[in-house]
Amino acid sequence: MNVLIVDDETPAREEIARLLSRVADVSIVGQCANAVEALAAINHLHPDVVFLDINMPQISGLELLGMLDPEEMPRVVFLTAYSEYALKAFEQDAFDYLLKPVDPARLDVTLQRLRRDAAPTADLSKLAAPLRQIPCPGHQRVQLVKVEQVEYANSTGTGVFLVTTDGVEHFTELTLRTLEERTPLLRCHRQYLVNPEQILEIVFQELGGAEIVTHGGRRVPVSRRLLGELKEKLGFA
Repeated sequence: MNVLIVDDETPAREEIARLLSRVADVSIVGQCANAVEALAAINHLHPDVVFLDINMPQISGLELLGMLDPEEMPRVVFLTAYSEYALKAFEQDAFDYLLKPVDPARLDVTLQRLRRDAAPTADLSKLAAPLRQIPCPGHQRVQLVKVEQVEYANSTGTGVFLVTTDGVEHFTELTLRTLEERTPLLRCHRQYLVNPEQILEIVFQELGGAEIVTHGGRRVPVSRRLLGELKEKLGFA
């Protein structure tokens, strides 16, 4: 099984990696020090199992789960140094949890369960709180963009981009589907989501489509198929 380790503490990552490296049927495909690194790694490496620290700075392990596409959700084993998180992990339908420092015998029990049950972990993202900020990686930095600052999101051939109220474009590892489900952004087109609070007007077109004009003066397409649903959500129908 392909495994990704996510923990902000280097000694903890190294210890779980040391224990897993001794297991013949486990391949460690990566190690991440924070949730932003983990989001990119999960999207690109598609690990079978993620050993995930719960208590990480800025974006916690639980918040990370809310950023993942439900259809790409790996099996999750929570790592925690705090026993009070253990019960919460089970309430969140995690596959399992391990207390740090990890006991080799307890890890073996978890690995046996993983071998027996290949079913994906339940959709943990449904239990996560709505996203208040969206991680946008850049050169040697990660910017956390507040949802209310987003005018619209656009999916292109090179990825998903957010355009904020200042007109700046930000790349994000989150999918449009995740943004639609975890934020107030509304679907207006197959490739676009729009912030309803940033809509200045909707300009209707002759062939049945429409175009949104934002408060920043930017224009966002609305497909004919989604126009009626969008008007209803905005209270225009």
